[in-house]
Amino acid sequence: IDDLLFKPVRQARLLDSLTRCLAGVPNRAPLAPQAATARPVPRPLRILLVEDNLVNRKVALGQLHKLGYDAEVAINGREAVAACEKMHFDVVLMDCQMPDIEGYEATRMIRIREVVHPGPGGQRSHIIAMTAHALEGDREKCLAAGMDDYVSKPVQIETLQTALATAAARAEVSP
Repeated sequence: IDDLLFKPVRQARLLDSLTRCLAGVPNRAPLAPQAATARPVPRPLRILLVEDNLVNRKVALGQLHKLGYDAEVAINGREAVAACEKMHFDVVLMDCQMPDIEGYEATRMIRIREVVHPGPGGQRSHIIAMTAHALEGDREKCLAAGMDDYVSKPVQIETLQTALATAAARAEVSP
């Protein structure tokens, strides 16, 4: 609940929430047609953000929020593997350079686990590398580790949106 208390509130959203409250309308129900169409609702995705750097984590969570997504957070590869053992994630946004277990090794461990315990309908998590490394061969290194996609830091919100749309489309066509 602490996260909810410290998130910035836009004036329009505050006004909308207050109007709903005073009108006795539940906060999630659209008050007016324009409120319902203000932002397209993306396909719901269960997302795990794996990022050890606090600033990068906040930026990524902010971008996800702007795109209409929420995410679970792991601050290193060991936490990512543990989180994936507990539940299936449609998308894992994986930082490659982390202490303890780096993203490449965490991805390999997740992929091995998915062979034994696949997700719903046999789905694998769509793992997207998020790395500051943008040199020739880095994309191939990510794909060789078992990642499905690659975005370089600093991540542009449009690039993230495209990567998530690709993951959502893949999840829709999977059995």
